[in-house]
Amino acid sequence: MTTSAMSDLQHPPARSVISRARWATRAQFLQLGVVAGAWGVHVPSIKARYSLSATTLAVALLATSIGSLLTLFVAGRIVVRLGVRNTTVLAGLGFSIALGTCLLQPGYWALLPVMVLLGASESVYDVAINAEGTTLEVLSGRAVISGFHGMFSLGAMVGSAATAGLLRLGVAPATQLVGASLVVAVGIVVASRRMLPQHPAAVPGQAHFAWPRGTLLIIGLLILCGMLAEGVMYNWSVLYVQQELKTPQSQAALAYVAFAGATALMRFAGDAVRARVPERAMLVAGPLLSAVVMGILLLAARPWVAIGGMALVGMGLATIVPLLYNAATRVPGVSRAAAIASVSSIGYAGFMVGPPIIGGLAQATTLTAAMGVLIAACVLLASGAHRVPVAETAPRAAGVVVEGAIPG
Repeated sequence: MTTSAMSDLQHPPARSVISRARWATRAQFLQLGVVAGAWGVHVPSIKARYSLSATTLAVALLATSIGSLLTLFVAGRIVVRLGVRNTTVLAGLGFSIALGTCLLQPGYWALLPVMVLLGASESVYDVAINAEGTTLEVLSGRAVISGFHGMFSLGAMVGSAATAGLLRLGVAPATQLVGASLVVAVGIVVASRRMLPQHPAAVPGQAHFAWPRGTLLIIGLLILCGMLAEGVMYNWSVLYVQQELKTPQSQAALAYVAFAGATALMRFAGDAVRARVPERAMLVAGPLLSAVVMGILLLAARPWVAIGGMALVGMGLATIVPLLYNAATRVPGVSRAAAIASVSSIGYAGFMVGPPIIGGLAQATTLTAAMGVLIAACVLLASGAHRVPVAETAPRAAGVVVEGAIPG
């Protein structure tokens, strides 16, 4: 980052404000991860509660993705109109309500609108906190975005590990999700008070909505592949180990814990790695590692091989989506929120097409065969890495101040 990158930040906040905002943003990513982790472990609970087949479960997951995709077309405008802080609170309360009530509905058809709310609010929240994160990276002159995504993965590990432990103790799934939703809702409101009070004023002529075309389209398609691969793990890894490898749900949940934990560790290291390894090399090597390991664990078909292998899959995928989000904000003429929303509108389609693809293949063949979709997505990611606008120079490691930036 250079002084020119700060041109739209004429009156940057004080160092203490930026420092507090970084911690608040870490907390917001963490809380989104807790929701993802609790949800991932309880996908089998949804299936059992409403007596769903693989196909009807896929439709329920599809409803979540539809909600995500539809709101992404207006997410940039929402963030500009309400501000990042207010958007974060409103969207966070939305998915907290959806998570807490998803096992309390009278039937399958009542579940579907709750799934739409879950996806819609998560996607708006995601755009808002990523806009905050990329702004903080520019303001402080520090590579921080991968660390923020690491907090998401840490939250997913904590959420999945906690729910796995509660399952072992015999706590009802519905009770778990109600409790988790209340804790997350309070955490989001408290953390929001330390977020940036306002973002830089919009650059004249800068768009707050952008159809994904050109470079944004390419990045969006690659994010689609990355989110499809992550979605396979978040939505189906526990069910795969439980159903295909004949493992109790409480033990199968460790697959999610392993994936999320390894993803978190790699994302925390990702900013330091970016200071030493070219971004394009990271975009190629990570997906190839995930593809190879996924092939091995599916062929081995052993519970502990699968759990260990899913940790390596998480390491390979960890830095890909954060790198792609950051690349999108380098596209000129578009605000950060609009760029993130634009590529996310395609990327979240990975979550949208993923459930019916996996569910349909699982119904026609086996869930083991369907999980191979992750391998194809990773190969496409590695193949398209050369089309991504990477940073001209390696970002500084955290704590190193660049000219014109605010030390943090």
